[in-house]
Amino acid sequence: MTVSTATLTTALFRRGFRNIFIQGPHRINPGKNMVGPAYTLRYIPAREDLDGLESFADRENPQRKGVEECPEGAIFVIDSRMDATAASAGCILVTRLQALGCQGIVTDGGFRDTPEIAELDMPAYHTRPSAPTNLTKHHAVAINDPIACGGVSVFPGDILVGDNEGVVCIPEHLVDEVAAEAKEMTVFEDFVLEMVQQGASTFGLYPPTDPGTMDKFAQWRQQNNR
Repeated sequence: MTVSTATLTTALFRRGFRNIFIQGPHRINPGKNMVGPAYTLRYIPAREDLDGLESFADRENPQRKGVEECPEGAIFVIDSRMDATAASAGCILVTRLQALGCQGIVTDGGFRDTPEIAELDMPAYHTRPSAPTNLTKHHAVAINDPIACGGVSVFPGDILVGDNEGVVCIPEHLVDEVAAEAKEMTVFEDFVLEMVQQGASTFGLYPPTDPGTMDKFAQWRQQNNR
């Protein structure tokens, strides 16, 4: 909740992960960080004999069923094949997710009713507004399976972190160590930024190769109770 996606991508890069930032989606309603385990929905291209308005009345419709079954605290992640020509969801479903305790929603497609979604408390990420109903382009086929979102593999239970820059997917088994490292990185980068604002060069400071840099950091950290 207190670290940036930029810092997290660096911590993951140290572990060999280059493709964990979900490309395309941006946040509709800027605010505090979004953190939670992934709960997924996958779309394939729509088919005319299956995707009529009457399909919304089917309680087994994966889009509607997925919304109703999304666990409290989860992030609802939608694989829309990077196609924003039809909505992945709209304000009514996003509001229902918020009421159920969902911590956020992410799609590599688009949402409809974006002015209303922007007024909600729950973080929401998409590529652009899209008014047409999902049925014109998307057929929901799977809930809580591995998906692709913005070119990133997302497995159920992976931890998603979103800030006002975008969304990072952290493999579930790495989340504790990445969180600990990212927290420490954030404190050090706050120190570096303050030094640079005071006129310091980044050479020898970032990364800290000059003798005495870490001593100065330790003093700064103690003074600032960090």
